[in-house]
Amino acid sequence: MNIVVLVKHVPDTQLNRRLGEGNTLDRAESILSELDEYPLEAALQLAEARGGEAGGNMVTAVTMGPAAAVAAVKKALQIGAYQGVHLSDQALAGSDAAASSLALAALIRHLGPVDLVLTGLTSTDGETSLVPAQLAARLELPQVTFASSLEVISEGDSHKAVARRDGDTYADVVEAVLPAVVSVTDQINHPRYPNFKGIMAAKKKIIKTLSLADIGVAGEDVGTAGSWTVVESAAVRPPRTAGTIITDEGHAGIQLVEFLADHQLL
Repeated sequence: MNIVVLVKHVPDTQLNRRLGEGNTLDRAESILSELDEYPLEAALQLAEARGGEAGGNMVTAVTMGPAAAVAAVKKALQIGAYQGVHLSDQALAGSDAAASSLALAALIRHLGPVDLVLTGLTSTDGETSLVPAQLAARLELPQVTFASSLEVISEGDSHKAVARRDGDTYADVVEAVLPAVVSVTDQINHPRYPNFKGIMAAKKKIIKTLSLADIGVAGEDVGTAGSWTVVESAAVRPPRTAGTIITDEGHAGIQLVEFLADHQLL
């Protein structure tokens, strides 16, 4: 089974976010998105259940971004991914979800036949959850989103993904014939931590770096030029101000309603 896992280099959510040039997030202190560890763990479990790399399976960690973004792939390799691919090109700067999905779709096609594309439920920087669905549409593959459990069932030469999607008061079981694109939630598993053996083994694993020219994508189709959306302005969130304290002296209800009305909350 050939599994591709999309991983992303994002600003550390434990630190205060800062604006950089061009109304974008400052990515100087970035890490592998925590939400991408869940699809990676799911991929490793599926591969290991089928004999791992020795059994002809492959788990490839894929990212796109500037040179520093390769750190996300390196971390994925330390956790257990078998190989990595880094799409890096200056023309990618400023890509929104649509432009990103276009580039990633071309990259996945370039990698050859893939049985399963796994992603996290969203990225912790953009938080749009748009890329998995857009990627499936561009690849013309079935999609399952927000899977809280996932297994692959084989029947002869046919394989299907069986996933559970949890709602507030219900759960759906969805099936998709492979190849397919599946996004998973942080409820699907407990990601493993990179141990010393994994960290040392990662140093010998292959990371292939590709450009847009390598995968047949024109620069004007991605980046700011190829994006469907644009950030017109951005500003630092103002500091919190002291709240309003209402003392109940018989008119607290009226004061509360007036406060909500003044702030257009009613």
